[in-house]
Amino acid sequence: MILCFYPLLLTGQTNTPLQLFHLSDVQLLDGPFKQAMQTDLQYILEMDVDRLLAPYLREAGLEPKAESYTNWENTGLDGHIGGHYLSALAMMYASTGDARMKERMNYMLSELKRAQAQHTDGYLGGVPGGRAIWEEIANGKIDAGSFSLNKKWVPLYNIHKIYAGLRDAYLFAGSEQAKEMLVKLTDWAIQLVSNLSEEQIQDMLRSEHGGLNEVFADVAAITGDEKYLKLARQFSHQHVLEPLLQHEDKLTGMHANTQIPKVIGFKRIADVDGEESWSDAARFFWETVVDNRSVSIGGNSVREHFHPVDDFSEMIASEQGPETCNTYNMLRLTNQLFLTEPDGKYMDYYERALYNHILSTQHPEHGGFVYFTPMRPGHYRVYSQPHTSFWCCVGSGLENHTKYGELIYAHSDNDLYVNLFIPSSLTWKDKNVEVIQQTRFPDEAKTSITINPKKKQAFKLHLRYPGWVAAGELKVSVNGEEENVTASPGEFVVIDRRWKKGDVVTMEMPMQTRLEQLPDGKNFYTILHGPIVLAAKTDTTHMIGLYADDSRGGHIAHGEKYPLQNMPVIISEPDQILKKIKPVEGESLTFTIDQVKPEKYSDLKLIPFFRLHESRYVLYWQVETAEKYEQKQNELAAEEAAKQQLAAQTIDLVFPGEQQPESDHFIESENSQIGVHQGRHWRHARGWFSYQLKDEKKEAQKLRVMYYGLDNNRHFNILVNDQLLAEVNLDGSKGFEFFTEDYAIPQEIIEQSNGKFKIKFEAKVGSIAGGVFEVRLMK
Repeated sequence: MILCFYPLLLTGQTNTPLQLFHLSDVQLLDGPFKQAMQTDLQYILEMDVDRLLAPYLREAGLEPKAESYTNWENTGLDGHIGGHYLSALAMMYASTGDARMKERMNYMLSELKRAQAQHTDGYLGGVPGGRAIWEEIANGKIDAGSFSLNKKWVPLYNIHKIYAGLRDAYLFAGSEQAKEMLVKLTDWAIQLVSNLSEEQIQDMLRSEHGGLNEVFADVAAITGDEKYLKLARQFSHQHVLEPLLQHEDKLTGMHANTQIPKVIGFKRIADVDGEESWSDAARFFWETVVDNRSVSIGGNSVREHFHPVDDFSEMIASEQGPETCNTYNMLRLTNQLFLTEPDGKYMDYYERALYNHILSTQHPEHGGFVYFTPMRPGHYRVYSQPHTSFWCCVGSGLENHTKYGELIYAHSDNDLYVNLFIPSSLTWKDKNVEVIQQTRFPDEAKTSITINPKKKQAFKLHLRYPGWVAAGELKVSVNGEEENVTASPGEFVVIDRRWKKGDVVTMEMPMQTRLEQLPDGKNFYTILHGPIVLAAKTDTTHMIGLYADDSRGGHIAHGEKYPLQNMPVIISEPDQILKKIKPVEGESLTFTIDQVKPEKYSDLKLIPFFRLHESRYVLYWQVETAEKYEQKQNELAAEEAAKQQLAAQTIDLVFPGEQQPESDHFIESENSQIGVHQGRHWRHARGWFSYQLKDEKKEAQKLRVMYYGLDNNRHFNILVNDQLLAEVNLDGSKGFEFFTEDYAIPQEIIEQSNGKFKIKFEAKVGSIAGGVFEVRLMK
């Protein structure tokens, strides 16, 4: 077995053809990515380190120096942002050399070390009441749900963040103290599961656990000790791995970002111990998600879950489109795959997701981060604020904009890869070579690369031939002399020569405007110019919660969803659309489009989506012929009217079985399970489950519950605030359809509710409560 270091450590990657440069070797030059990094740096400085540390000190029995932040940081995921923050500090320090980042990182590590020392067994975490649940688990008492473990909100996911933070503080910023703490914390994990069977561990892993298997494999690589590799394998979820090994797509209905980190771990383990089948499973997962489950910006999922590959309708309808964390992790997986298989397809995806999703999810001025990016025409995004918002996508957002230099270049002993066209300078220390890339891409479709070896140096320069440049159209010259390009789109142009100081390589990459249809074949299209997704601002009305407060649902754009039939429609045959798109003279990457209805949208301008902020927008365009336009709009109007009527009557809503809706409504349960049927999530229980719904205006009159018609022999009670509301008997008589039942809430319950309703579904002895597919509190 070959043990090797994490690729970013730059040593010993004998089983991978390529290595990354350390972030400190790549400096961003002026451009959108450097601007985004500097904006992120200011957001990092705005946050209070002592408030982030509070959960760790509290759980160690020490007095916090400041009050914990609110939002997710004091409602069950206490401490998770602290781990992300530590990673961000380490990477920002590596990327910029800013001493303030290192100072904060060292202070965090010193305080965290105090907390870890207080625990005495190596543990470190902010999980509320964590010591008690870890003791239960170590003794074999495991109560795992998808989003809970022993009644706590995904505690394994939570502690993964501090594991990753310690690892990154070592790998990126060279902290030996962080390494020591990381190894101690990993030794604690070995003890945690030392008396558990494989079946018990796999049962525990039903609860979301981040990328713990990846971190444990990293510790194995860092220390050279195989016991940590064993731990990494123990923490690899077989329920997800086994279908991937067989090239089976079983992802529909799964919580997307629960699975992606697991697969990153599968790939990392494969790279450490040479397990090619696990690497192949990771590759299959990547292809499945990128080719079949992603939209044009590179993101995936609706309401955080993988939807059916043949039905993207919810992607267009929902205000909860692709989640930023998903793309953060898909880029990490892409990075791994590219290093072991330098295929241009990985970089085509990486580039697209980097520009169109990651870059677009940070406000360019105040730095707020985006959780959901709606594909719904006419909707908008919500931005975080430094002292109110502590969602998962704030954590990954803090990291995203620190590490833009990670994959611009890669290398082996005698090969230099230029993967991305981002203004930057590279110091290739092993070769004593400086590389300077000057470009205004994507505003200008070319880049200039200056090679400055200290003395003449022979090596191969690999230039990515982007998949979005037509065959035969890429032009490459060295010192003004054109090269013979024989590579095809998606490959690399190789220049093998003895380089001297001042050699200049120029690439001209003509960008074409093109369409991409929604993957399920519906008549919705997105418009791209080269790799850049174009979108249009519609208006800035009713953008409720544009800057998030600290409420549990503050990351969701709750403002009015404008009826789809009133949104812009391109009147055309699909193959004629490109003829209607024209560049605007004097405005970079700006276009107009003809024959858009309704008339008020006829003067919309298309601009790069990553430059569109604080506005409602259209990214996917409905396309109809003139003959079908009126008929289709009438159909949409009828559908939308029904949805709007239901929305207007709904006070609060839970989708059982979906992570965030359940977490936001404080799910509690006993002996309860979740699943997916016909694309809808459900929850049932042989014990019980409950949610807390709000009625701030005190308008509630009834509860509406959705069931499935063939469920039978299900007998259970529905309680509201511990008072019996209804006895339910499902007998399977409704057939192959979903149906709803309304239950009037007695006035005395309403009067005593104080605007809060605890809805509990409790099975009768020997029976099952549910399945329940929707729970609505209605006017």
